[in-house]
Amino acid sequence: MNKTLFGAVAALCLATSAAQAEAITVLVEGGGHSLQQAAADAFTKETGIEVNFVEVPYQGVFDKLTAEIASGTSNYDVATIDVVWNAAFASHVEDLSDLFTDAVKADIPPALLADATVGGKLIAMPAWANAEIVFYRKDLWEDPANQAAFKAQYGYDLAPPADWQQWRDMAKFFTKDGMFGTDVIGATSEEWMAEVLQAGSPGVILDDAGQVILDNQAHIDALVNYRAPLCEDKSAPDNALEINWGEAQNLFYQGQTAMMKFWAHAYKMTPEDSKIAGKVGVAPMIGGPAGIAGIPGPWYNVIPSTSEHKDAARQFIAFAIAHNGLGIEAPLGLAATNSAYASYTDKPGYEHFGPLLATLSAPATKGRPINEHYQELVDEAVMPAFQGALECQDNVAELLHDAAATARDILGQ
Repeated sequence: MNKTLFGAVAALCLATSAAQAEAITVLVEGGGHSLQQAAADAFTKETGIEVNFVEVPYQGVFDKLTAEIASGTSNYDVATIDVVWNAAFASHVEDLSDLFTDAVKADIPPALLADATVGGKLIAMPAWANAEIVFYRKDLWEDPANQAAFKAQYGYDLAPPADWQQWRDMAKFFTKDGMFGTDVIGATSEEWMAEVLQAGSPGVILDDAGQVILDNQAHIDALVNYRAPLCEDKSAPDNALEINWGEAQNLFYQGQTAMMKFWAHAYKMTPEDSKIAGKVGVAPMIGGPAGIAGIPGPWYNVIPSTSEHKDAARQFIAFAIAHNGLGIEAPLGLAATNSAYASYTDKPGYEHFGPLLATLSAPATKGRPINEHYQELVDEAVMPAFQGALECQDNVAELLHDAAATARDILGQ
């Protein structure tokens, strides 16, 4: 912990006397419990305030918090929520703006600060964050024969791909000997959305004013590029519509793809019996015309308005961000602050933290729209156009034009 940087926040944690010794209850999804347990233990030792976790499946967090708000009950003092729910709960949680000191703001990637802001208020404190980065086969990239052949064919050195063209070139080059160069995920749209930001769009689906921009040129360019390995280069499996995160991960672990874009936490989770164990390299997310960009996957701590222990809850949230690095030793190994990640970047086994931090902090990185209709927009407008484009026949611009019209209807624009 950087005590100088977080001194003001740490003082706030201890502002209430330990004699108060309340207990607070935190509603959390399974993996998030382990990421916060060490901070909770340290907080209890420091303040005497017990922290009890109620661990539920992913959707259970949304359902239980919704039910609590509707009934006016106060079972939970803190809830750890997915970023996509920030808009839905914004009017039912406490304003945490005073916890965001200048030091805290300076230590949180800008995209995470933006996602915490709803209606001009900072209503949520990041607990941890993830993003897709590049995973590649070090053994293939470092092979002298591959290096010589690649340079002879493409005219530049074989290195981890840094932009759209390099990604396509390397995917084509390694599509051989029963292996594809990469995959194209068609069951979820976030990976394409990252390329929308890389193309220079001011946002994905919506701009900062909440206006639909699904049919802007950046969305079109990114979708044309995203589907190219599947539709033009034949460097990805042709069952893209059946490929989700898990399938993409398995293809890579089984040695059926040479590289993938995937959530950074997976770097430490390569199965020991995998064909590629010990052969995985990582690099920042690729860049487009606007440079590197990713779609963050942060979770946030909020205080429900129904909480009966708001002061203790605020102390815990301030303490947790001040000691954010404690979660790195948990199985998922994630944090939210620059300093927490930076403190591990030189440690063996944490080679993915440098690429992750570079991606989270990239100027073009931006979160999904903070809009209560986000999931409806994805289901009804985005996915039909996105998956239609992956059939490799329809005009991308026409598909996105129709999607934008559907989105505008949903939002009444």
